[in-house]
Amino acid sequence: MNTGQYDIIGDIHGYADKLHALLEKLGYTKGSGTYSHPKRKVIFLGDFIDRGPQQQEVLDTVMAMVKGHHALAVMGNHEFNALAYHTLDPKDSNAYLRPHLDKNTRQHQAFIDAYGTDSTDPKLRSVLDFFYSLPLWLEIYGLRVVHACWHPKSITFMSDLLNTDNTLSHELLVYASRKGTPVFEAVETLLKGVETTLPNHGSFIDKDGTQRKQVRLAWWSEQPVFWSQATVPPNIISGPIADQRVPSDLELGYSAGSPPVLFGHYWHSGVPKTLRPNAACLDFSVAKGGKLCAYRWSGEHELCQSKFIYV
Repeated sequence: MNTGQYDIIGDIHGYADKLHALLEKLGYTKGSGTYSHPKRKVIFLGDFIDRGPQQQEVLDTVMAMVKGHHALAVMGNHEFNALAYHTLDPKDSNAYLRPHLDKNTRQHQAFIDAYGTDSTDPKLRSVLDFFYSLPLWLEIYGLRVVHACWHPKSITFMSDLLNTDNTLSHELLVYASRKGTPVFEAVETLLKGVETTLPNHGSFIDKDGTQRKQVRLAWWSEQPVFWSQATVPPNIISGPIADQRVPSDLELGYSAGSPPVLFGHYWHSGVPKTLRPNAACLDFSVAKGGKLCAYRWSGEHELCQSKFIYV
């Protein structure tokens, strides 16, 4: 029986060859159509789809492992976006919950090329049903797993609305797709992270040369947090704001006494390492030529550098 022996794998984005190589490096073997390990299970962090060239191969692998009880998985923002993209808006039969704008279609094109857009097609329908089966977070054997952000207020709020296994209903997907609603804000936070507007009309120039006032925050930061340390990526803010403390009402920080938390989403690079003794990101940009990364967890509270495995 598995009693806390998990290999947590970060964002895959359609790179099946990397996934299979990582599973084999972790000691999983393929038999009867699925990968398995005699003593361990995988937990996938979501974002299986979009970007890469092997959409179907990734999902075939992931879905078989979950169905065979060799893996668990949580929802990523790309799976949520896919559900919304392929679901008609009940208020407008000519529109979708995620509008079919050029930008949205371009981001989703690799998946569309693999599965099409006819949601009545059995192949696409089975994948969308699988996405509905993915919980927004997991807490198991003293381990916390979420795609982007462990946010207690959002978790508490959504716990009263989700299915008992922390999955979205069809009705809740609609509310979660309506900008400005509390459900939208909570799901956005869990699947995309915390964002805020810089104080005093502050701004920064992003990597594309665009001036921005909204910043994504490193919610795991150690207190006290200054603006220069609080952003993802760090040190994108300069000037007087950089040395100011982030307001306490943003509730940044993940306490040392909390259970270990593993997440993806943030496009890290370089050598995988912990962000805090009990917090680590496992997204190392496989879709940008980076690594596919796992953490081999066996019940420890303090995460260990030697347990990062990657290809």
